Amino acid sequence: MHRDQSPLQARSAPELVPSLFLDLNQMLDEFTPLPIRAEFRFDPEMAAVITIEFLAERGPSLIWRIGRELLHRGLTSMSGSSDVRMWPTLPGERPSSWLLLESQEVEALFEVPTAPLAEWLDTTYRITSAEAEMDGLNWDDFLMELLDGPGASSH
Repeated sequence: MHRDQSPLQARSAPELVPSLFLDLNQMLDEFTPLPIRAEFRFDPEMAAVITIEFLAERGPSLIWRIGRELLHRGLTSMSGSSDVRMWPTLPGERPSSWLLLESQEVEALFEVPTAPLAEWLDTTYRITSAEAEMDGLNWDDFLMELLDGPGASSH
């Protein structure tokens, strides 16, 4: 995974939508899950993007920025392409989805519990609808940070 070095730092809006902390399983192989905690953050000023910080027990945390729509669709169907994809698992005891993150350095597959993420995403859509998520974005500043910032690659 890419370590985030981008100046695009999501400002959380805890009074509107508190961060969501979820216990995920990172699949080391087909049969070996490794529990990992992740923090999902929503910034109404960048509503189309959810910041996910994977909180490592040892070492630095890893940050990925993923489209809110990709996460929302991935709860019920195949979503995304290229380096970020999400899709529901087969029906079982605990409804969940697979989140696959790929970079040049690594590939990581996470099992994400569906219910708390769905509820949290619904809350973000009540704050900023899908139709309005790009309205307040300052495109000039956003593109300058994206293109000129150190480590500007963002997910």
